[in-house]
Amino acid sequence: MSMKPLFIVFEGPDGSGLSTQSKLLMEWLRSQNEKVLLTKEPTNSMIGGIIRSVLKKEWEVDMKTFALLFSADRAYHLSSQIEPALKDGYHVVCDRYILSTLAFNVEEGTLGWLKQLNSKFKEPDFVFVLDVPGEVCVNRIKRSRFGMEFFEEPDKLNSIRRNYKDLRDYFPNTHIIKGDNRPPSEINKEIIGIIKGN
Repeated sequence: MSMKPLFIVFEGPDGSGLSTQSKLLMEWLRSQNEKVLLTKEPTNSMIGGIIRSVLKKEWEVDMKTFALLFSADRAYHLSSQIEPALKDGYHVVCDRYILSTLAFNVEEGTLGWLKQLNSKFKEPDFVFVLDVPGEVCVNRIKRSRFGMEFFEEPDKLNSIRRNYKDLRDYFPNTHIIKGDNRPPSEINKEIIGIIKGN
């Protein structure tokens, strides 16, 4: 199989399975003899470290400042990793991108500003939103690691889940994937089918 380098993004609430599905897709692409970069946001840059300190509740900022940090990290991510990899013929599989900023950081009256802030960034070829209820996400997080981050409460995650559904038409090739009560391999198979069908 040979295809043009694709920029594929996974989105969804914390605990919805983004890391698992990103890795499974990377493994499948490599099994097809394709070159792949697996990456995520926030990055491991200095800006990404600041973002993680906010997520861990070690440092408090207002939501507009938080959104600006994510956008700065994204600009760095695109210029330093994503765009060079695509230019070199790699598929890029990214765990979180623009929709995360819009779904997580939106407050009343700020969606237009957030969209404008991210309007010059590269459009993905595919966006897969893993749709999982907040309660299921929190239970998964509790099983997988110690401690909860800023957004990791059922009510917050359910609100974020609704925001993702409202944003399903933001990018043209966005697919809402049912992510609870299904084996990861079944979800991966559905995602591969969508990619192969386009």
